[in-house]
Amino acid sequence: MTPQKIIVISGAGSYPRLVVEGAKRAGVPEVHVLAVRGSAERATARAADFVHVEGVGHTLAGVKWVAENGYDGAILAGQINPLSLFRTTFDAETRALLASLRTKCAHSIYGTLVNEFEKRGVKMLAASCYMDGNLPGEGVLTTRAPDEREMKDIERGMVVMQDMGRHDVGQTVLVKDGMVLAVEAFEGTNAAIKRGGKLGGKGAVLVKGAREGHDMRFDIPVVGLKTLKTMKKAGVTTLAFQAGRLILLDRDEVIAFANRQGIALVGMKTDLPPAPLRP
Repeated sequence: MTPQKIIVISGAGSYPRLVVEGAKRAGVPEVHVLAVRGSAERATARAADFVHVEGVGHTLAGVKWVAENGYDGAILAGQINPLSLFRTTFDAETRALLASLRTKCAHSIYGTLVNEFEKRGVKMLAASCYMDGNLPGEGVLTTRAPDEREMKDIERGMVVMQDMGRHDVGQTVLVKDGMVLAVEAFEGTNAAIKRGGKLGGKGAVLVKGAREGHDMRFDIPVVGLKTLKTMKKAGVTTLAFQAGRLILLDRDEVIAFANRQGIALVGMKTDLPPAPLRP
C-alpha cells in the first residue's frame, strides 16, 4: 500500500531530492521535507510539497514536530557534516541524548535518532526507498573492468570492510597490492580516499559497503560524482561495492566521468539481502 504522506529528513547533497522525486513518481501524494539548516539544498526544498527547517542543535525538536504532524513514514537522506557534532551548540534535550551514548559512531547516533522517531509513532522507512535506478547490481558498470591485481585487492578489501563494519568504524577501505592504505573513520569517505591516495599513490582500490545486519533505515553507503572526482585526484583507479546495497547518485554522470578517467566501477555479488526500494 502506497503511503499518503511521508517526510524526508534532508541533509546535504542531491540524495534527498532524488528520494522526494522518486516518491512522487511512485505515487505518494504528499512528500514533505524536514530540512537540516545549513545542509539541505534549495533544489530539495523546491521538489517538496512542504518544507520545515530545523537546526542540528535542535534535533529532538525536529523529531517532535514530525511526530505531531501525522506522517505515514519518514526517510533519513543526505549527509550531515561530522564536524557539526563538535562545533554545534545543542539544546539541553539533544545534548543530554548525545551524552547518554556510550559510544559515538554513525550507527549509534543515527540508530538513537531512529528510535526517538519510532518511540513517538513515526515509522522510519529504509533510506533506499524510492531510489529506483540508483542501486546498481552485480557486474562492471564501466568500459574498463578491474584487472587481475585490482581484483585481488578488491577481495582483500571486501574482507576488511566487513570486519570494520562489525566495530561500526566506517564503510570504506582503500587497498593497494594487498596493503590496507586507509580505513574510513568519522571523517567520511572523501577524507579517507585522500589519506589512502597520498600514502599509496596511483592504483589504489576503494571498497565500500555495509556490514551484515546493517540497519538500512540509516547510513546506507552512498557514492556520487564528488566521490569519483576525489578518487581521480588521489589516483584511486577502481571502486568496488556490494551489489544492490549502495546508492549511486548522479549515475549517468558518474559512469561517464569514470569512463573518461579510466576508473573501473564494479558491483560485487554477496549473500546479503539487497536494500529495499519500497516500504
